[in-house]
Amino acid sequence: MATVRRFEELKVWQAAERLVRAIYAATNEGAFAKDFGLKDQIRRAAVSTLSNIAEGFERATNREFIQFLTIAKGSNGEVRAQLHVALGQAYLSQAAFDPLRTESEVLSRQIATFIRYLQSNAASRRVRPPS
Repeated sequence: MATVRRFEELKVWQAAERLVRAIYAATNEGAFAKDFGLKDQIRRAAVSTLSNIAEGFERATNREFIQFLTIAKGSNGEVRAQLHVALGQAYLSQAAFDPLRTESEVLSRQIATFIRYLQSNAASRRVRPPS
């Protein structure tokens, strides 16, 4: 099993990066682009998800990494909640909303799985996940 040396190699980080790109694209369209508060909040939450995965990876222990992944999972939940707000305001069509929600749900499950993996290896000071 290969050792991951950089957070950019993590599948979960890559998934978060894809979601950030999709959120930025969605918030550049129509009325969504003009709702500066919601647009800013959902972008910040998506970037927070990505950033907390990276920051946790750079920490010294699995315990700290798990803490940051937990924060990332919460931020991802915030993204999903804000997607519902955008749908309710007709900033997103159902057809645009569904893949974003699904991508966020998949990411949430990936983060949860990663947390469980690290918890199972919590006795080690630092375990690099499989690539």
